[in-house]
Amino acid sequence: MNLDFSFLNWSVIGSYVLQGFYFSVQLTLVAMVGGIALGTVLALMRLSGKPWLALPAAGYINTMRSIPLVMVILWFFLLIPFVIGRPLGAEISAVLTFTLFEAAYYAEIMRAGIQSVPKGQTYAGYAMGMSYGQTMQLVVLPQAFRNMLPVLLTQTIILFQDTSLVYAIGAYDLLKGFETAGRNFNRPVETYLVATVVYFAICFGMSMLVRRLQKKIAIIR
Repeated sequence: MNLDFSFLNWSVIGSYVLQGFYFSVQLTLVAMVGGIALGTVLALMRLSGKPWLALPAAGYINTMRSIPLVMVILWFFLLIPFVIGRPLGAEISAVLTFTLFEAAYYAEIMRAGIQSVPKGQTYAGYAMGMSYGQTMQLVVLPQAFRNMLPVLLTQTIILFQDTSLVYAIGAYDLLKGFETAGRNFNRPVETYLVATVVYFAICFGMSMLVRRLQKKIAIIR
């Protein structure tokens, strides 16, 4: 196989790849923050003990976790314009889809984190006169976040990998950038190989950071 990487200089990277890289990072960060916020609400609904809150939350989580992400991406991209009466755009549709989809996964992580906090902490909050909301906000959730931080970040690494699926709706992400460069220079094999190395370097580096964070949290405990 005659591989030639000489065309991949900084000018090509800047023209084709960086735009996609920035979008992939933005999509990951927005979906992570939005997903954790919505996921925390869903987790609290499931743990509320009230069927009118727990059942809708469980239905939403189980539905999202049972459907392939690429199908959810396509359905949101095709259905939202019918609901709001105008096209939403591939990038905005991707942000909405990832936020709502990842919320189901973050919700289960947060539910496990909340359940990992000893019940005595909750009772101590009640004994000090706190309401359910205050106990969760000031006592339980900070400990749950700390306990689940490595798992939340691991899910975020998976989220970053999944952003490559937005090719299905034509959004310009990191993989699309490499694909476009490869098509323009007629070197698709080389650009896909470099894209693989870049994804590996980013995800492996983040995994190492999560491992170090996990050790620090274990020491604190």
